[in-house]
Amino acid sequence: MTTVIDGKQVAASVIDAVKAATTTLVQEAGVKPGLAVVIVGNDPASHAYVSAKGRMAKECGFASVQHTLPEETTQETLAALVETLNADPAIHGILVQLPLPKHLNSEPIIQSILPEKDVDGLNVVNAGKLATGDLDGGLVSCTPAGAMVFVKRTHGEDLSGLNAVVVGRSNLFGKPMATLLLAANATVTVAHSRTKDLASVCRNADILVAAVGRPEMVKADWVKPGATVIDVGINRVPAPEKSEGKSKLVGDVAFEECAKVAAVITPVPGGVGPMTIAMLMANTIIATYRKLGRKAPKF
Repeated sequence: MTTVIDGKQVAASVIDAVKAATTTLVQEAGVKPGLAVVIVGNDPASHAYVSAKGRMAKECGFASVQHTLPEETTQETLAALVETLNADPAIHGILVQLPLPKHLNSEPIIQSILPEKDVDGLNVVNAGKLATGDLDGGLVSCTPAGAMVFVKRTHGEDLSGLNAVVVGRSNLFGKPMATLLLAANATVTVAHSRTKDLASVCRNADILVAAVGRPEMVKADWVKPGATVIDVGINRVPAPEKSEGKSKLVGDVAFEECAKVAAVITPVPGGVGPMTIAMLMANTIIATYRKLGRKAPKF
């Protein structure tokens, strides 16, 4: 019987642990974790994400601050705000919602966030710490960190002897995911659009992670019987069966057919998605504990 992972349920358990860690901090040190979220412009999807993050931060007991800047904000104004937040001792985590409006260059902004406040895990210092195996010193990008929670809850902390294939080599997900799997002793292959005979590479995987942004690319005959399949893709496709002009979200994995072969699989929506915000909260509490010189909780 295939297990379909309920991402909302796992995310809720992470949030419960974050709440408990926050309560401990408030009681013992009198400190509330401070999360600053910066959003520029009027993109509706970005505003929806930011609202969800703000609500979750408040639910966790954080002091959540939102900075909403107009579409025409200059690079200098945004950079100055990040500098102010870097210097604010009450702020432990800073998040700049991407994408930024076209006239702004996001990379220098992201890299200007202090690594210890970079709760999105996108600063090169955090990427470098992960790449060199310093998992306790940096902050890990939220989506791979969330996907890893699924893997470890399925297979345990030690993945020795297991073959993992990550399809996708992006800096945002593929590379950090491969590094996390490697750190847990899996034997890791990173595959991508230029990989020869991708299907046969995937069939070798005990743990198959798909993150390429191609709707339902991974078919049942790509999946090793009994494998764990983690689907990170979020693709909007037409859904004429719903009615004219309607669309639906699908992953990079053909869920219905692959669920018949895999032992464990994540759905889209409701799989990895809810974990991303949960791990953002986890990173914020980790950053706060470290700032206070305390041993950070593990998630």
